[in-house]
Amino acid sequence: MDFFEHQDKARKNTKVLVVYFVIAVACIIASVYLASLLIFYGTQSQQRPGAATPALVLWDPKLFLYVALGTLGVVAVGSLYKTAALAKGGSAVAESLGGRPLNPNTTHPDERKLRNVIEEMAIAAGVPVPKIYVLDDEKGINAFAAGHAPGDAAIGVTRGCMTLLNRDELQGVIGHEFSHILNGDMRLNLRIMGVIFGILCLAVIGRVLIYSRGGRDKNPLMLLGLALIVIGAIGVFFGRLIQAALSRQREFLADASSVQFTRNPAGLAGALQKIGSVGSKVESAHAGEASHMFFGNGLGKPFLGALATHPPLDERIRAIDPAWDGKFKQASVKTVEAESSRKAAKPTSSRSPFPTIPGMPGARAGDGGFATNAVLMGAVLPNLGKPTPLHLRYAEELRNSFSERVQSAAREPLDATALVFAMLLSPDETLRAKQLTELGKRAAPGVAEKTAALWPEVVPIASRVRLPLVNLALPALRQLRPDEFEQFSQALQWLIESDGQIEIFEFVLQKIVRRHLASQSGTTRPISVKFHTVKPLVGDCRVVLSALANASSRNADEVEKAFRAGAPHLGAKTDGLQLLPREKSGLEQLDTALDRLALAAPQIKKNLLEACVQVVGADGVIQEREAELLRAIADTLDCPIPPFVEQS
Repeated sequence: MDFFEHQDKARKNTKVLVVYFVIAVACIIASVYLASLLIFYGTQSQQRPGAATPALVLWDPKLFLYVALGTLGVVAVGSLYKTAALAKGGSAVAESLGGRPLNPNTTHPDERKLRNVIEEMAIAAGVPVPKIYVLDDEKGINAFAAGHAPGDAAIGVTRGCMTLLNRDELQGVIGHEFSHILNGDMRLNLRIMGVIFGILCLAVIGRVLIYSRGGRDKNPLMLLGLALIVIGAIGVFFGRLIQAALSRQREFLADASSVQFTRNPAGLAGALQKIGSVGSKVESAHAGEASHMFFGNGLGKPFLGALATHPPLDERIRAIDPAWDGKFKQASVKTVEAESSRKAAKPTSSRSPFPTIPGMPGARAGDGGFATNAVLMGAVLPNLGKPTPLHLRYAEELRNSFSERVQSAAREPLDATALVFAMLLSPDETLRAKQLTELGKRAAPGVAEKTAALWPEVVPIASRVRLPLVNLALPALRQLRPDEFEQFSQALQWLIESDGQIEIFEFVLQKIVRRHLASQSGTTRPISVKFHTVKPLVGDCRVVLSALANASSRNADEVEKAFRAGAPHLGAKTDGLQLLPREKSGLEQLDTALDRLALAAPQIKKNLLEACVQVVGADGVIQEREAELLRAIADTLDCPIPPFVEQS
């Protein structure tokens, strides 16, 4: 199953969620109706002792209408309220569970270990580094990933997960969570949280009614409140059933993806074995709402196996390690320290310290300035959403190749703005001096000086690792206040335009920053699929392919050839597509087109990216600059492509 099939499956699971939701609400309405019928029938009988007892009529259309409307109103308002509360993404979930944002420049060994593992995996996967949270009060071993899309994702780990797992085991757990990020599971998980909260709201209404005041006679509202609390158990049951039905199989898939990512089954198996001895329970009062998100079972053992959100621990371990002896590993801080010491004492491999760059024998990920290299067309889409151990190794050593000053700047909000500015400074000394002078007026105090100091260290690497470096800086940029972000955004716009020309990559880089930081400006970008067929998007696809073709060459024949190479891959309904002239496929048109295409169904995005690959590779070679442009366009479509490294 490839990246786009995973996305389609996640969308289909949303339909399953709707079916379960409808069944749950129907059962709750029926239960509330029956309880209301019995309660009001009984109280009316007792209030008229001299009168004949009326016969109980099971069908009362008027009462049913009131009950149905009231129940639907409560469930809908509750679901909408929770969905709105989760609008800011994964950080909302992490904070509700008591998570503490990790200090990016922490000196704590365990926190640095966690930060490094997450940063490396984000670079390897080609996604922004997620926000990192630590659940300090949780001693069990657990973790979760939450968010609407990779750009607003957050990863939370319990203190037990961070301190009781060695680096390999922690890497296995984080690889599992990155699978949820890449496979589109997170958005469905947030929807489940919204639905479950709405279902459980009736029990809250019941508690309110219990304390309602009535006369000396029995108050039917109190009785109805008691009934609603009892009926709330139906909501709990269906809530757990929904979580379980949509969670168990995905956990096996995420385990397999983690092993494929790290090529280290012992790491993930070791983490699961330690859960067997330490436990994975999450004590937070909101753990029930998020139990389907956790790496391990965050609640107590369910009464019914059908309500279990996770497969049995021994099944998960044996799926990874069939030779497991059935004994769980003991976990302690001292054990982790001893394991780390043994690993550090092992002799290092004789392999080259850096992965090779495709098409460049001898070039390494950490080298600072090399000739343009080429990428094979067949290596682009197969790796989309499927990073490999080689990507992980590349990411680790690429990050370590950045100077301490660059790494530190990427983790501080204002310094991160300077880092982005430094990537865009002109190589011409005179123009660069003018740019820095103007930045001193447009940017926050001290940013221009920091930009000038970073430029000598950024310029050798910026041409080929702008995306990983921006992804590394995004968590810090998210910490900008709205006014700081507005100032940064305006200065960025000016800097890109200051040399009188805007390269497509500069434009897309700016779009990535604004797209992933939309919440900083008080806007929320749409995330739902709006276009299920390519027909309404033909014009947008035409703009993207024309822009790429026009950027690939100045020769009219070569531009036409490149466009013709890509157009057929969009689908049968796009036959006869014509190349647009440069003035009609400029950056303004490209901006609008990419915004619309981001709302397309996964298969449409797949066809578009395949067409883009064919356009930039029409001359037989995809140059590194073109390859990074492809990665940038894919990022705006929420289709992360890992770095291009040579597969040995």
